[in-house]
Amino acid sequence: MAQRILFVCLGNICRSPAAEAATRTLAERRGMKLTLDSAGTAGWHTGKPPYGPMQQAAAASGIDMSDLRARQFAARDFLNFDLIIGMDHENIANINALRPANNITPVRLFTDFAPESGADHVPDPYYTRDFAGCLDLIIKASSGLLDSLCPADRP
Repeated sequence: MAQRILFVCLGNICRSPAAEAATRTLAERRGMKLTLDSAGTAGWHTGKPPYGPMQQAAAASGIDMSDLRARQFAARDFLNFDLIIGMDHENIANINALRPANNITPVRLFTDFAPESGADHVPDPYYTRDFAGCLDLIIKASSGLLDSLCPADRP
């Protein structure tokens, strides 16, 4: 069972911190203890809080992400996490480009955990401006991820 999970997007100010915060919130409600973090494949926003409109959408759903700060994904993350989750196919490619030789840490697409959504990636709301829609998809994928970690918890 994956205990240390890293969520990765491009800038680490919208999708991946929302995924970290949503998964943390849902895991706490289930009584699950996980180590969660998020990162971006680019370092433009390092040290900055999540984007305001994303925080507002999360807060409207009872998810607090105000304590998070952006950081850049690094090769050492393959050693520090049991599972790395990318928000889109470009993120997955950028993550795998930094994979150390012989490393077997699984890298998955977040929407794999929400097959009922029909989405093949989590669209970046920084560009689409659909923060609520993005968050809805993230919550579905977070729930599916937690179900996959503890199938006995399913209703």
